[in-house]
Amino acid sequence: MTHTDLPQPTRVVIAGGGTAGWIAAAALTRQLGKLIEVTLVESDEIGTVGVGESTIPTARGFHAFIGVDEAAFMRQTQATFKLGISFENWCRQGDAYFHPFGQVGRSVAIADFQHFWLQARAHGVAGAYGDYSLEQQAAAAGRFGLDAQGSLAYAYHLNATDYARFLRGVAEGAGATRVEGRIEHVELGENGDIAALVLASGARIAGDLFIDCTGFRALLIEGALKTGYDDWSEWLATDRALAVQTETVSAPVPYTRAIAHGAGWRWQIPLQSRVGNGIVYSSAHMSDDEARATLLAGLDGAPLFEPRPLRFTAGMRRRSWNRNCVALGLAGGFIEPLESTSIHLIMNAAIRLIQLFPFRGDDRDALATRFNAQSRHEWEHVRDFIILHYVVTERDDTPFWRERRAMPIPDTLAERIALFAESAGAWQGQDDLFRIDSWAAVMLGQGISPRAHHRVASLLGAEALKGSLGDLTRSIAATVQTLPPHQQFLQHYCPA
Repeated sequence: MTHTDLPQPTRVVIAGGGTAGWIAAAALTRQLGKLIEVTLVESDEIGTVGVGESTIPTARGFHAFIGVDEAAFMRQTQATFKLGISFENWCRQGDAYFHPFGQVGRSVAIADFQHFWLQARAHGVAGAYGDYSLEQQAAAAGRFGLDAQGSLAYAYHLNATDYARFLRGVAEGAGATRVEGRIEHVELGENGDIAALVLASGARIAGDLFIDCTGFRALLIEGALKTGYDDWSEWLATDRALAVQTETVSAPVPYTRAIAHGAGWRWQIPLQSRVGNGIVYSSAHMSDDEARATLLAGLDGAPLFEPRPLRFTAGMRRRSWNRNCVALGLAGGFIEPLESTSIHLIMNAAIRLIQLFPFRGDDRDALATRFNAQSRHEWEHVRDFIILHYVVTERDDTPFWRERRAMPIPDTLAERIALFAESAGAWQGQDDLFRIDSWAAVMLGQGISPRAHHRVASLLGAEALKGSLGDLTRSIAATVQTLPPHQQFLQHYCPA
């Protein structure tokens, strides 16, 4: 097919830049080329949230999808590597566990690794669960490296502002057009669809498909189309955050820290030239002044500016795709950043939109229905995984934690908890983000002690289990020893 045979390009207008807007622009232009015309409208006057600085391993697949060179991306975004998340004070004060990326132990078709580990523990021949994770042991040793086998499962810590700038270069290089301006008005057509964005300058940007990346303001999906919002604060009670960056005082560790406090948690995300810090809290249980004091008291380095406040309500739009508008990022909803899922949800939605793209204008109802069903499943799955960290805990030292332990939870999560508590069983559905290894690591880490496990593990006997687990730990230790220190590898591979 020659370019002259191509149909009239679909006009895609992206409202808002930031991480969400430029992810969408980069993915659409790289994949759909001359089938579409992409215009992104953003205003330098309007800042972005810019605190989504931690990712999960799916980001690597997205980067391959749009043709990103890893080392170049990492240099330009001050990025470091991430092997998982250290959860501190979540099960009880002074306690810690690690949610590693990658596989823990070795599973068989009949039963996953946690069943063999529990059997070995019953015989008194098991180490800690994390002893059998290469990623956790590498993280604990502060080591990282890349090999031809792809031994380590990893993600990134990054500077969100620099990341949006990097993706802008990708998108503009592939044909996207950026228009500077503040959106004054969203113009609706006679059929109820969005017809155009009218800017403060008077310019009118017309389009066929509109992507709302205007953050919490949700100017298109909510302001113009009144889509509605499902509020999940009954389960996710934290509704405020403060974010601040600090000077680096030590070599960056290859993991995120999530440290629980009396009314929520705080994060530490090390980049090459600074550290991202923040506190997430429930305003019903902690004042803004208390939160600020708690955040500042926990900093390791000097703050680079005054902490920036953020207010939110956990939940999602009733429809992610309404009429000719698709909401991405904060415009589509918000789940607190405990498991670093925000950027993943944007990337996955962009890929889903490309797969279900409405080339034929009004002929889109079935596409939107499928998109919305997949989006809801994904968001509710992530929601349940986050709730798990709060409802399964031994903490009862503050009203916040006592209320979390006692709260009713969605049936979808209650079913998972019941299965694991009863039989150490966990599962991953076809469209589920979190793997069996993740559910097992967090449930065990948060204090669930299964009443039973699969009996196939008992067929091995104590000595065989001890030998197998010993071989595994020795293999992991030998691999970790071959890895350079994280900081050393960064300086060699992608110095910012």
